[in-house]
Amino acid sequence: MSSWLTNKLRRWYKALPRDENQVVRWKYYFLRLAFKFALWFVGISLGFTILYRFLPIPFTPLMLIRTAQQMMEEKREVRLKKDWVSLEEISPLLQLAVVCSEDQQFLEHDGFDINAIQKAYKLNKKGKRKRGASTISQQTAKNTFLWPSRTWLRKGLEVWFTLLIERLWDKENIMEAYLNIIEFGDGIYGAEAAAQFYYQKKAKDLNRKEAAMLAAILPSPLRLNPKTPTPALLQKQQWIIQQMRYWGKGLDYDEPNTPAAK
Repeated sequence: MSSWLTNKLRRWYKALPRDENQVVRWKYYFLRLAFKFALWFVGISLGFTILYRFLPIPFTPLMLIRTAQQMMEEKREVRLKKDWVSLEEISPLLQLAVVCSEDQQFLEHDGFDINAIQKAYKLNKKGKRKRGASTISQQTAKNTFLWPSRTWLRKGLEVWFTLLIERLWDKENIMEAYLNIIEFGDGIYGAEAAAQFYYQKKAKDLNRKEAAMLAAILPSPLRLNPKTPTPALLQKQQWIIQQMRYWGKGLDYDEPNTPAAK
């Protein structure tokens, strides 16, 4: 085995690019390697983005991470509930509720809400409680392709995948993916699984209060529970219901009906 490895290393070393004095051009080698890696990354990410434009997303990195965490904690139930359904099988009220709660400019922006980002930056700069500004598109990109963290690498990749899905998917595709993979509790992913687990009904049958409650837990799905809502959670539910009234019956994906745009 060691002889095989030694021969491999020798062949690799001999194939390295060299100058006229036979000195290895390491800088050129690593630049070429980085370029090849970038091409592969772009090709693979484009391929999966196009694939998920037409096919259900089978699993996400977060699902794998949460399952591993559950297995390592004795008192934690190992649970993975998910059931992909089409957007037509998800209540329009839930679609509206998550927009009101998470991203009211969803129908208007191209993946990023600049005004929300600026407001979050100013608030966070003052040292108050950290406030996020991720759009539904950004959350979908992160949940589909990436892992949960606050590193610059992960945020940079999130920007790339957000740009991809905004250009290769339409808003309905993004909403369908979002509501099928978003975490609604420990081991509970997607609207259908959440509706069945919390309300024993299908996602298409959720009423206004139930939709608003599910939307209200999204910032902290492992801490908040629709079955045992806190006063703050009930207040958030009522706020979402009030916002939903401004929109009317639901979202209009073809002719955006964002109240502020009227």
